[in-house]
Parts: sequence; C-alpha cells; structure tokens
Amino acid sequence: MGKGAIIIYYGDGRGKSTAAFGAAIRAACEGQNVIITQFLKKKEDEAEGAFLDRLEPEIKRFRFAKMDACFDDLSPEEKEEESVNLVNGFQYGKKVVTTGESTFVVFDELLGLVDRGLISMDLIKNLVNSKPEETTLIFTGRVLNDELRDLADEIYHIASEK
Repeated sequence: MGKGAIIIYYGDGRGKSTAAFGAAIRAACEGQNVIITQFLKKKEDEAEGAFLDRLEPEIKRFRFAKMDACFDDLSPEEKEEESVNLVNGFQYGKKVVTTGESTFVVFDELLGLVDRGLISMDLIKNLVNSKPEETTLIFTGRVLNDELRDLADEIYHIASEK
C-alpha cells in the first residue's frame, strides 16, 4: 500500500464533494477500505448520497447532520443540538482513522465545522498526527484557513468562473 496524504478541496464553486467522491471511488477500485463522513448537508442533498449508498460495502457513508434545514438557518437551540451530532460524527471519523479501520476517509464539509468553530484546529491537528502513514484523508468545504493549509499535501481550489 502506498503513502497516504492529506488532500483538501475548497472554494465557493460547486463540485468539491463530487471531486472527493470521485477520489473515493478510485480508491475503492484499488481495493482500499473507504469511508465517507458527511457534515452540514441538508437532507434534500441526498440524491448523491443515495447513489453512494449503493456502493456499499466498498464505500461506506455516514451522514451526521440530522436536521432538515441548513445549519445556518437553524434556531440557536437547534444549532446546539445539531452541533453535538456533528462533533460526535467527527469523533467517529477520528476513531475510524486512528484504529486503521479505513485507509481512505473523506470528511465532507469538515472545513465548515472549523469555520463555524464547532471543531478546533487542535482536534484537526490531532487527527492528522494520529493517522497511519498509509491513510489518506480528504477534507472539503468553502473556507480554508492557513493552519489547515499548512497540514495539506495537496490543495485544490474549486471556483466558478461563470
């Protein structure tokens, strides 16, 4: 098995998750155990997810947002409840990485958790430092801060031109 990497797809353009899912499919074709953890996705964004679910057992997908609405549109009480779900999801993803259960893990919309202050940079650094050498992690989201940039092996800025 080859050396793993930290790969980030970020920007305001559409296609960040799709690019990550394409990489996940490629990894599954190579025989890797792939897990996709999704955060901050509304239930109506599920068409892509339903397709990915058909790829089990080669690709396993876990969605941690439970509310129907977008996180930013939730009431303060709903945000607090949803935050617990999202942080638990991150902890699940970390466990998958540190136990070696999967050699390819997508953290879809993880950058949004960092941007909203739900996950600290210390937790992300701990995740990156505890991953086995052969494990690849993919992070997606809109905003990439400098600390995350420094952790990455590959960065792809996805932007719409028209």
